[in-house]
Amino acid sequence: MEFFKQPNIDWMGKAKYFFALSGVLLLLGVISVVNKGGLKYGIDFKGGTLVYVRFAQAPDLDKIRAGLSAQGLGTSEIQKIGDIANQNANEVVIGLEQKGEGDEALDTGKAQILKALSVTYGVTTAGKADFNSATPSALAQYLTQKDPLAAGTDAAARYKDLAGKLAGYRDKEGNGILTSFDDLQKVAGATPGVVSALKEGYGLGVFTIRNVEIVGPKVGADLRRQAVYVTLYALAGMLVYIAFRFEWIYGAAAVLAVFHDVLITLGFFSLFGFEISLTVIAALLTLVGYSMNDTIVIFDRIRENNRLLRKEGIADVVNVSINQTLSRTILTSGLTFLTVLVLFLMGGQVLRAFSFALTVGIVVGTYSSFGIAAPLVVAWNRWRGQGAEAGNGRLAAAGRR
Repeated sequence: MEFFKQPNIDWMGKAKYFFALSGVLLLLGVISVVNKGGLKYGIDFKGGTLVYVRFAQAPDLDKIRAGLSAQGLGTSEIQKIGDIANQNANEVVIGLEQKGEGDEALDTGKAQILKALSVTYGVTTAGKADFNSATPSALAQYLTQKDPLAAGTDAAARYKDLAGKLAGYRDKEGNGILTSFDDLQKVAGATPGVVSALKEGYGLGVFTIRNVEIVGPKVGADLRRQAVYVTLYALAGMLVYIAFRFEWIYGAAAVLAVFHDVLITLGFFSLFGFEISLTVIAALLTLVGYSMNDTIVIFDRIRENNRLLRKEGIADVVNVSINQTLSRTILTSGLTFLTVLVLFLMGGQVLRAFSFALTVGIVVGTYSSFGIAAPLVVAWNRWRGQGAEAGNGRLAAAGRR
């Protein structure tokens, strides 16, 4: 399928406009980063505490934010996980940047979040523990003391097994939180006496802590450094490969174009206030591979055309090559863009930054293949004063490797 029949667009004649556009985008990104004091990193990279909280009803984020602010945690980051159509729509993740050093500071952050939520939502029944937060061992100990089954000497083992079933039902069937003790009657061994005993000693809170993740500042700094190294290693490997398969200027142009893609994408992250996290790094590495693949397709066509169009100048050969691959570029990049765009619009908050990186990256990466990488090759040949025969001859030699 072809969108264009023998297009004849002078891409290299418009190279100065491509360079100007890239310069503007890079400048806007730099200005944004400087004005905001740097990129916005997630807890993965800056260190802190992530608390995953599930509520019995759809949470009011404004209420949570107000409760955190009242406890001096106004800088906490709150994200709702999933959407209304998702069973996890009642779950949020609260991130608190670490203040201070050491594990004690991290534990303090966790305790502060829990205290703020407890004050905001209160307890269901004064003086009672929260069943939704109770551990199997605590349930077993409580039931052993109450002994609603009159188990006698076998009480410890029986209630340990029953407590595990009760907690398992809560976590699996109730997705971590129950709204009625009567639901526990579905558990084997949970007699009305057992349920009654639980009602007597426990209440049902409106939220439960599903998971807590703590990242130290040193770990975050290491992750940032490793993310940079991984990206640089990927670019270096691609440079060596392309230089071997074509010649070094093609490898350098391709790597510069990909580096340009990453910088512009990071600039958009700063402009729109998205955080840089581990999932975003994965998206950037995906972008590096995708953009490089598109560039290689064009370079490979240039190599083929140099054997067929020996009398043409390098700029003309590049124009022909880009025009010949234009339909392929629109098909592959267009369909991929539509996919990640849907992911960005409907994928939920958790995938928002990841899909945003891909959405921006695919557009910029496709553009850089013909607007940055190819013009750099042509500019280099012109700067070196190589004519059509010299430029094409070297590529033809590279094509015979």
